[in-house]
Amino acid sequence: MSGAPFAGLRRNVSTLELFFDLVFVFAVGQLADHLHAELSWRTAAETAVMLIAVLSTWALTSFDATFLDVERPRTRRLVLVVMGLGLFMNAQIPHAFAGRPWAFVVPLAAILLLVDITAAAWAPTPLLRQHYRRVTAWAAASIPLWLAGAAMDHGPRLAWWAAAAAIDMTGVWLAHPLPRHVLSSRDLVFDAEHMVERIRLFIILQLGETVLTVGTAISAAPVDAATVTAGLGVFVAVVCLCASYFRGGENILARYVATTADTLLPVRHAVSGQYPTLAGLVALAVGAELAISHPTGHGNSELGLLLFGGPILYVITQAWWYYTTTRQAWGVRLLACLACGAAGIAAVSLPPLGSVLILDLILVTLVLALTRVHRTVLTTMTSTDSH
Repeated sequence: MSGAPFAGLRRNVSTLELFFDLVFVFAVGQLADHLHAELSWRTAAETAVMLIAVLSTWALTSFDATFLDVERPRTRRLVLVVMGLGLFMNAQIPHAFAGRPWAFVVPLAAILLLVDITAAAWAPTPLLRQHYRRVTAWAAASIPLWLAGAAMDHGPRLAWWAAAAAIDMTGVWLAHPLPRHVLSSRDLVFDAEHMVERIRLFIILQLGETVLTVGTAISAAPVDAATVTAGLGVFVAVVCLCASYFRGGENILARYVATTADTLLPVRHAVSGQYPTLAGLVALAVGAELAISHPTGHGNSELGLLLFGGPILYVITQAWWYYTTTRQAWGVRLLACLACGAAGIAAVSLPPLGSVLILDLILVTLVLALTRVHRTVLTTMTSTDSH
């Protein structure tokens, strides 16, 4: 095998990678359905555990496709195999804590082992092969917990799987360190622009799947003024969440990654941020279903937590990323999160339709403010680059 650092070549996102992302975005609706079926803290914890499993496999495979060059035939075959396993795994989300734990865990374990061992063997440089051996060691710690949880009854299964999910997510966040062996990302040749585009498109697909979930809720509800208004209001909220990133924010991300000395680090942070981003969209989708099904009913704490907590997770993740990188464009996002928190408390005594309209007011104001803030940040970055 050639040791050429082909991962450093700039490549466009392939159609196969988009196809792959669709399989994992499918999980948004599945997770929302699982949470909506029984609103409880335990169900929320189960949903979080499965969300971590889904995103960890997406993150590992996406990095593999970038490092190993998705245009190579054997890398494409790897992605296709993971797609098949991932489709079956994601299809079992509603049943994983019921009667089909093995149907969820076996494909998950197969994906973790397949992508890690393959990358450890195929990676183009010794440094990268060493890194993926550490990734394999982390998988060796989590997979037995996933398997043990599947063998348990429904009650204790959550604890075993939560421990496994914590290992997988921590590994992704910290780049799978071992004692005295830590990833030196500055020394890696990495197609950062490719992964930035992957993240951008993945967020679009997540938002699109959220719209589909909302559309299903609208379809199931009666056609009257309150329902139509609530449905349109939720749609406006999703559009605003999209605009909060895509009206200039994505350009800041691309500009920062292109100019920083360590291009892998901000991309790693952006990938780590997909966990709360997806969790926020799942929560919003369930909150939207509650609001659309009973727009003039009584408010409650569950509705306030989901309808406003989802956007908080989505927006505060952006605030964290902007603060840790550019130190700009984070304050207005934090203010919007505080406003959503206050509105979530008030939602207990408001009809769901009123809560939706308040959410729209907060998010529209956020987008208008961010349009100006992003323009200012980009102007500053351009001026700095020119000097």
